Amino acid sequence: DASTAFRTHPDWVYGLPELSSGQRVAIKGAKRVSNPGCHATAFILLVRPLVEAGLIPTDLALSVTSLTGYSGGGRSMIEEYESSNNPVLSAPRPYALTLTHKHLPEMVRHSGLITPPIFVPIVGPFYKGLTVTVSLSLAALAKKATAESLWATFSERYTEEMFVRVCPINDPGTLSNGFFNTQRCNDSNRAELFVFAHGSQALLMACIDNLGKGASGAAIQNMNLVLGCAESSGLTL
Repeated sequence: DASTAFRTHPDWVYGLPELSSGQRVAIKGAKRVSNPGCHATAFILLVRPLVEAGLIPTDLALSVTSLTGYSGGGRSMIEEYESSNNPVLSAPRPYALTLTHKHLPEMVRHSGLITPPIFVPIVGPFYKGLTVTVSLSLAALAKKATAESLWATFSERYTEEMFVRVCPINDPGTLSNGFFNTQRCNDSNRAELFVFAHGSQALLMACIDNLGKGASGAAIQNMNLVLGCAESSGLTL
């Protein structure tokens, strides 16, 4: 199922194979698999390993933004952007300012948090591509966390995951003249994770194609697991 209806339902398996060590096996044996949301996928890949490692307290209210292409809004939003000359559409537009975005329940449930993040999604004037950013004060974390320990946790957790790449910490080579490219994972089922840090502050970033790993790519990955096919069959790394 690709809707939000069953993403926190106890009788359905959450379709994010990289969620935990046992999730892939659970998906393989499932009769009902719920495909994750795009924002939730990127957020959970960033946060869950750090919660499990005890670096992020479960009750910490995280500040999270997500910039995504307008295809994430479905057919009506695509038509709005591609058939209108409204100048409002030429700039990024934050939405869900009621702080009740439909992905929040799964973001909390599957990240291991008990406090909902303060989540601000933003639609950009481009077709696809998504980047979730989690802003952290290292002093608010547990175990005297450092940017290096955050990065090391990602690196260890995802070392065997073919669809998740952990990029070098503070690597200017991942930027273009200092700018981050939200469309860098487009046309793939890949998720790329980043840690940028200075002093006592850190930014965690996850980039995916909202129509790939954030939607149809994830569905194909799950289908492959359920059918016993090669997990990467039909997918681009």
